[in-house]
Amino acid sequence: MTGLPDEALARVAWSALVEPGDAVAGSLVQMLGAERSFAFVTDPYIADGAALIAACHAVGTLADGEQDAFGTAIRTALERWRPRMGRRTAAQVVEAAAVVGGSLVVPGDPAWPKGVDDLGVHAPLVLWRRGHGRADDTPVFARPCLSVVGARSNTLDGAEACAEITSAAADAGCTTVSGGAYGIDAVAHRVAIAAGAPTVAVLAGGIDQLYPAGHVDLLGNVGRQGMLLAESPPGTPPTRWRFLARNRLIAAIGNAVVVVEAGARSGALNTAHHAAQLGRPVFAVPGRFTSPASVGCHRLVAEGIAELAVTPRDPIRAAVAGRTGLLPDEPALLTSAVEDPDVLRVVDALGRRAVPVAEVAERSGLAIGAATDALALAELQGLVHRQSDGWSRRASPGRRGSGAGTARRG
Repeated sequence: MTGLPDEALARVAWSALVEPGDAVAGSLVQMLGAERSFAFVTDPYIADGAALIAACHAVGTLADGEQDAFGTAIRTALERWRPRMGRRTAAQVVEAAAVVGGSLVVPGDPAWPKGVDDLGVHAPLVLWRRGHGRADDTPVFARPCLSVVGARSNTLDGAEACAEITSAAADAGCTTVSGGAYGIDAVAHRVAIAAGAPTVAVLAGGIDQLYPAGHVDLLGNVGRQGMLLAESPPGTPPTRWRFLARNRLIAAIGNAVVVVEAGARSGALNTAHHAAQLGRPVFAVPGRFTSPASVGCHRLVAEGIAELAVTPRDPIRAAVAGRTGLLPDEPALLTSAVEDPDVLRVVDALGRRAVPVAEVAERSGLAIGAATDALALAELQGLVHRQSDGWSRRASPGRRGSGAGTARRG
């Protein structure tokens, strides 16, 4: 017995059946719910495609003209899912995670990174985590998140630039997100750990697959100070395809993404493209134009996908603005904006339109009294406006201060 709700167990079962980012599975879960849709695809008496299409049409999620195309997608998906059906139960997957200290995270949980919901039907069905940061610290995803990616074969200049950016992010109270790989990823994680700041490594395989093998100790340290996060069920080996699928999570979790170094075919470019499609600010650190390790960064800037990171603080300002709606100029202001997780939750719940307190409470998952207190504190910090018909987020000042140091190399 796992003690988990049936809907959560159905999500686990789905995650063991499909590959990360499966759009058909994501669509079915959105339309019918995880439990009902999984029953359809695994029942040999009704898993013929037609019953699924009829069920989706019945709930009003399919227009008349979409049925044929969706039916083709369903039948194709059933063929690729059948070889895995019945291979592992949801309970077995949960138990395998527990063996290595992993725990399940599903949408709506406090530990669920809300940014991944922007992936739509490609969003993860579940996530697995190891570690959650120190008990006395702000939760890792309640902070602004900066995703730092780059080449595995980095240069010394690249390592120095990455260290400057990550150190400044730690000073600003940000969580550093990366992929645990050799090169730039490793520098980002190590600097965050040394600074006592939270860091998250998003794995390409299961939560029990610490890869690369040379980073077992580093990933263990990441789990102790921050979090290891995986989408695939325990026992899933990392593969090239899963690394690419993993990159969309790094892009979605970050409030901003910075590419420190990237060759012409670097996987970091894949992350940058995902981030741009999601509307995340993307920055690229410039390097010598003769350096193969900077070709990808320069191309991102030339194609208008990334902004030039003129100083280490440029991507950090964007990450904080994405989280709080502000572009503060001083580290002290950056830190004050992330001290209270309830403040972050109510600010996240607001937009330009005035929102009543009851709706803020519903969106943020807080009680009305707690939401009212958090809004009052946010008002004192200058993060929100009180209006006659509710609350709204304060408009960004839209100005940038000059950061200390420089990320320019060469």
